[in-house]
Amino acid sequence: MATLGRIEMIMAARVVLAALLALGPASASPAQERFIIVASTTSTEQSGLFDHVLPMFEADTGITVRVVAQGTGQALETGRRGDADVLFVHDTPAEERFVADGFAPRRHDVMYNDFVVVGPASDPAGIAGGRDAVAALRKVAQAGAPFASRGDDSGTHKAERRLWALAGVDPTAAPGGWYRETGSGMGPTLNTAAAMDAYALADRGTWLSFRNRRDLGVVVEGDGRLFNQYGVMQVSPERHPHVKADLAAGFVDWLLSGRGQRAIASFTVDGEQLFFPNASRSGS
Repeated sequence: MATLGRIEMIMAARVVLAALLALGPASASPAQERFIIVASTTSTEQSGLFDHVLPMFEADTGITVRVVAQGTGQALETGRRGDADVLFVHDTPAEERFVADGFAPRRHDVMYNDFVVVGPASDPAGIAGGRDAVAALRKVAQAGAPFASRGDDSGTHKAERRLWALAGVDPTAAPGGWYRETGSGMGPTLNTAAAMDAYALADRGTWLSFRNRRDLGVVVEGDGRLFNQYGVMQVSPERHPHVKADLAAGFVDWLLSGRGQRAIASFTVDGEQLFFPNASRSGS
């Protein structure tokens, strides 16, 4: 009887093994899939940059990237919670605080473009053709001309608020209802501006990709204060041990490499380059 019991156990083990083999190798299970989560700005997604760059990265490394497109403020909060492996955002002071608070070992410059002020052809504030963004916003406020703001704590919204502060204007407290906060991404905010013949601050990448311009055009550009730097950071595995540190480091390294920088530089819309690589490996 003991011998029969051992035979039954061996047969049962063979059945279990056959079932496991039928499921395929362990590396094919969803738990073993090589992917990372990148919390990034709406501008990198809505401009089409990720559609251009990520297939190259995935072909080179076999790592899949799942993008969570948010305003920079929201993306940083996502990183603080440990709900992303990498942040790709554009508010250097906030990024440096993120590092100082221990949520990332370092940040790296990765690319830049600039912001532009767009507005209707009627130009009620009389700012078209100017290069002084602060003076232009002051004139918008004085004229009570419609202005559409993202109002979402994004990198673009933070840049806009800095410009209003330099202009000595608090548009949220201004009477007349000319200042409208959409609480949404760059694309929807530009749609709002187009619909209401309003001014808006936009990153150039999203603007060049935006098609529903109606009567809008660039009215102010070229001010050095409109410079728009993007940074990339790996979320700290010391703060959040569950993040995929090795895969995240691979993504950051690829972006900073010659291959990644060339991929960014090669992204154009209607022949115009949207982002300019300026990778720094020193970090901050």
